[in-house]
Amino acid sequence: MQRFRPWLYNSGDYSMSRRGFSRGRRMVTYESRMGSAFDPVSIPHFWQAYGSTADGRSVDRWKAQHERSSVKIDDNTVMRCNWVDLKIAQNSKDHHTDQFECSTYWEDDKYQRQDPYLILRRGQAFVVDLQMDKPFNKEMHDLKLCFEYGKFPKPGKGTSVSFHVSAKDRPKEWGAEIVSVVGNTITVSIITPPDCLIGKWDMRVDTAVKLNDGSTRLFRYFFPKQFYVLFNPWCKDDQVYMPDTKLLNEYVLNDVGKIYAGTSKQIGSKPWNFGQFEDFVLDCSLLVLEKSGLALSARGNPVQIARKISAFTNSPDDNGILMGNWSGNYEGGTRPTKWVGSVAILQEYWKRKRPVKYGQCWVFSGVVTTICRCLGIPCRPVTNFVSAHDSDGTISIDDYFDMDGNLLEEFCEDSIWNFHVWNDVWMARPDLPSGCGGWQAIDATPQELSDGVYCAGPCSLNAIKAGQVYLPYDGPFIFAEVNADRVRHRRRNDGTWDRYFMKASVGQKISTKKPLVTAVDSFSRWKKEDPDREDITEQYKFKEGTSEERAATLAANLKSTRRDLYDRNTDGDDVKFEWEDKDFITVGSSFDVALVMTNKAKEERKVEITLKAAVVYYTGVIKSFVKGDKFEITLAAGEKGKKVTMSVTPDDYLDELVDHANFKTTVIAKVDETNQIFMEDDDFMLRPPPLEFEFLGKKNEIKTLTPFKLKVGFTNPLPIPLTRCMFIVEGPGLQKPMEYQLMDVGPGKRAEQTISLTPKTAGNKQVIVSFDCYQPCDVTGMFPVTVKG
Repeated sequence: MQRFRPWLYNSGDYSMSRRGFSRGRRMVTYESRMGSAFDPVSIPHFWQAYGSTADGRSVDRWKAQHERSSVKIDDNTVMRCNWVDLKIAQNSKDHHTDQFECSTYWEDDKYQRQDPYLILRRGQAFVVDLQMDKPFNKEMHDLKLCFEYGKFPKPGKGTSVSFHVSAKDRPKEWGAEIVSVVGNTITVSIITPPDCLIGKWDMRVDTAVKLNDGSTRLFRYFFPKQFYVLFNPWCKDDQVYMPDTKLLNEYVLNDVGKIYAGTSKQIGSKPWNFGQFEDFVLDCSLLVLEKSGLALSARGNPVQIARKISAFTNSPDDNGILMGNWSGNYEGGTRPTKWVGSVAILQEYWKRKRPVKYGQCWVFSGVVTTICRCLGIPCRPVTNFVSAHDSDGTISIDDYFDMDGNLLEEFCEDSIWNFHVWNDVWMARPDLPSGCGGWQAIDATPQELSDGVYCAGPCSLNAIKAGQVYLPYDGPFIFAEVNADRVRHRRRNDGTWDRYFMKASVGQKISTKKPLVTAVDSFSRWKKEDPDREDITEQYKFKEGTSEERAATLAANLKSTRRDLYDRNTDGDDVKFEWEDKDFITVGSSFDVALVMTNKAKEERKVEITLKAAVVYYTGVIKSFVKGDKFEITLAAGEKGKKVTMSVTPDDYLDELVDHANFKTTVIAKVDETNQIFMEDDDFMLRPPPLEFEFLGKKNEIKTLTPFKLKVGFTNPLPIPLTRCMFIVEGPGLQKPMEYQLMDVGPGKRAEQTISLTPKTAGNKQVIVSFDCYQPCDVTGMFPVTVKG
């Protein structure tokens, strides 16, 4: 195919039709970037002559071309732009975008990139060099810059802007000034407004010269590549500005992290590769805005963008990025516990343009974190333990049982998840009352419809804490997740009901990774106290039992469908019941379920007790009961520490085990003398075995573009073989997602794999590894390395 040569169509050679020129321009400015035969590197300049009348009115370009053929132009007065140097290295560093792979020039053959892109943050100046064909004379030459956004840019919609290069200060608007003129090079400083639309922009340089007949000849240079504009949380005038800019090293620039999981008593973490700077992630993140149908005029508004990200990360109503699956059957897709990062998910979606199978809440949250940080919105994943799912707007979670403790599923519409993960994003909220800015909750897990779409938020944490659930968006649902009252109903044999309140149950140990903390050695996912974990419960709600907490709950209940939840009088309850805490128990081991009782009365008490143990999904849905027992206990007056115990063995549960190895134990107890009722449950999980890492070589000698090796190992703790085994390895700046297939791993046997990685960039890096097999599994680990330049 003959190469398109736009420089041929200047003022003397112009003969293309109006339609033909338009097609030619679009082919260079769009198709060449997509790898077609048109190579922008070989185009020395791309300009075209236009005309106007003496009074400045525009003239049809093709007509003007023929009419002005008799006008003589002095080439000494005409100035044309030959090329624009975007100074990508300098601007990327100044705008905190130098970690993006697509903005970096690689010189090594294996990672060669000849064509880096300029990535900017709005509201901040950037510098370019305009290479002209002759020196600039401000008395003679008129210089103008034009920027366009979208397929059909319009000045009235903020998608087409043009302005003269001058020293005039135009705060919070587009503008440019000349920094220096050296020979034929004009260095220009350009400023974008702090509310600039996010996405890809086209750039054009216009130069004009007045002719002898009083008309003006305009020469246009079209830069053949687009550049990117992102949110700027470093800019005080940007809506996503974060005053403590040190925190942005975590909430925007950190490309690895932890997502917490487990139970409120056994908090573990999943290492996650956010990978927001990987090659295609920026384009994929902007595709979300395109495919979600967000109006161009709203693409500078972080509130609307965050809401669209929440909606389009899931797939039920818009064929978004990720398909949820909580059935336990993952045929035709990927088990959610297998994912260790967002990169592989976004890579698959980018290639196929259809939902990736499958995800659960922490996977949705990981992808949202990647997209938000990529676009420049400060973001953190948030885990809420004992998380309520209120499906009927009552801001209470109601469970129903019979006298034997069997769940009456036909009455139960709400649920309690062992943990649920969503996101907080940071932004001002000019659409809300004062004080509602800062962290905003958004949730991409498809649970309930909001305005006809599966999404939630953004909802101000300050509003949630105060019980102001009427403020947009989705306040009642998010408030209930962290602060709903839990009510248990037991149906008596005569058809009447007992009610039991559990007010301090929902919303425990709300967790995220501490900012500015970096692991310095390999670690186990399960620790008594994780030094990296930050408890942010009090950012969501007041302390349980305080007057402020009850006031917020009552305020929220005024907007709910249920306003009759008040404290039950418990003065007559004289028997105290407590679960005995279970330490971390490895999967494949036996464990005891124990209830401890204390009689505070001066008389003996007879207690009827039903204990049950069930394997559950992390969403609280029971898969199957694996053990149950009944007890009749007599407590002496003032007796303390009386314990009943039920033992559960691997034979009881191994065939029923599901991902995360979650269990729920339930007790229903009745004190005969006082009719005191105790109905509570305890969630816990069995700990998976750790991954073990061994560095092969000298750890302090890792260098960019030089391979190094790491051995990872895992021991099967189960009395059954593990089949279809593999290790999944990835790490930003180290390794694209890669799978290593393994042989079956027998009972007590060990799987090992040596992996080779080649760092592309220097700095502190993390190798993230997951072990996956056909059997229920949740084994991941992370190994930090320091790469020298």
